[in-house]
Amino acid sequence: MARISLIIPALNEERSIGETLDSLSRVHGIEETIVVDGGSSDLTVSIAESHGAHVIQTGRGRGIQLHAGAAASSGDVLWFLHADTSAPLDAAEHIAAALTAPNVAGGNFALVFNGGTRPARVLTRAYPHFRRLGLCYGDSGIFVRRNVYEAIGGFQPYPIFEDLDLIKRLKKRGRFVHLDCALTTSSRRFEGRSFTWTFARWTGMQVLYWAGVHPNRLGRIYAPIRSAASTTAEKNVRA
Repeated sequence: MARISLIIPALNEERSIGETLDSLSRVHGIEETIVVDGGSSDLTVSIAESHGAHVIQTGRGRGIQLHAGAAASSGDVLWFLHADTSAPLDAAEHIAAALTAPNVAGGNFALVFNGGTRPARVLTRAYPHFRRLGLCYGDSGIFVRRNVYEAIGGFQPYPIFEDLDLIKRLKKRGRFVHLDCALTTSSRRFEGRSFTWTFARWTGMQVLYWAGVHPNRLGRIYAPIRSAASTTAEKNVRA
């Protein structure tokens, strides 16, 4: 079975990282778990270390963090997972089975958003349609052969859409497969704010990306939107 390195980017994830790592510790076939911290000001690092993860620290930004985690890993297969996502016990076995086909460069999982809220229900129903359109994101647990990852240059240090960029380049090297096995992730980014407005803004950003606007420029557009949304959500949590 292929040696799988699990790589998790984190930033101020003390509320979820422990539960995530506990869940993933029961997944069969993971060689190592690396948490890449982007400068947390909370207890993320100490919690991750206490749960047995190897923690490295880098600059902030998923593209930067994911690439650093890949460089620090030793597995034949790299599996990138968000800090608020859990996987079924046989997830790594599904990855290994998919990669028995030599023309498969990588892939991702089906996705279920947890909770009984409207955003969770809508996103869970919508995600299969996104996949049929070729839209796959980092929260779906992207996995890739190390040699292919290194050949294409890995994640770029983009502030946004580093996942879409990687998948686009992966598909030029081989098949990108979609597993029916489902991960469970949080819909928290849509909680405490207008779901319709948040989803519309995110859709607009993707339209600009596919129209050719560079991720660095999109990051400058998105930064104040994300900052305002995070501030609103935090106020709602405290209320």
